[in-house]
Amino acid sequence: MRFYKYFLFFSIVLYFSSCKVFRSNLMLKTSKDYTYDKIADSLSKQDYKIEANDIVNVRIFSNDGFKIVDLASSGQLNRFIELDYVVNRDGTCKLPLIGRVKLSGLSVREATEYLEQVYADYYVKPFVYLNVINKRVIVFPGNGGTAKVLNLTNNNTTVIEALALTGGISEDGKAYKVKLIRNQDNEKPKVYLMDLSKIEGIAAGNSVVLAHDIIYVEPRYRLAKTLVAEITPIITLISSTFLLYSLIRR
Repeated sequence: MRFYKYFLFFSIVLYFSSCKVFRSNLMLKTSKDYTYDKIADSLSKQDYKIEANDIVNVRIFSNDGFKIVDLASSGQLNRFIELDYVVNRDGTCKLPLIGRVKLSGLSVREATEYLEQVYADYYVKPFVYLNVINKRVIVFPGNGGTAKVLNLTNNNTTVIEALALTGGISEDGKAYKVKLIRNQDNEKPKVYLMDLSKIEGIAAGNSVVLAHDIIYVEPRYRLAKTLVAEITPIITLISSTFLLYSLIRR
């Protein structure tokens, strides 16, 4: 009889540990047979493409940016434009003189070259500086309470750098199970699995992150700790009930 009770107890524990009762806070789970996307060398060389709702900072100078070079002697920076502009839902952005131009789908370099060609009709050898200022990624370092939204100030921020900027992988995080989730317009997100627990994983960790990426470090599941936390209130309630019942009987 005692063996049967122990068997029943452990069966219940194993059942609850595998269902959503005790692991309801876990996010972005994948099945055991999930097919991850292959990490290629090109992943570290991809350029961010401008998209709707991006905010771009635009600076335009004439004469191939001569005034920038001549700062030491002139003491002034004579800029034509330095403002922030929003890319509309249709992918266009309204800029001075030239009106609406389509920027979505272009990399920063492609957009810069395109604007230099367009502004050449108004200014002599225009020099354009363009930067997307609202790029960000979400990092879950292995503990939900420490998740952060990271603003990308560097166009070549890697997965390892993003993790370092948010404090690194937490104590409960699995360094051997880091997911890079890349959202794509009207397409299924790409999910890359990285093992950063070994030095061999540095190649994957050097993959450049893009805006709207999610870096998710799967948290380690502490069964005993979770079980105690979940069962303790129930045991306390039962004990209190029996104590109250005993007092009433007396």
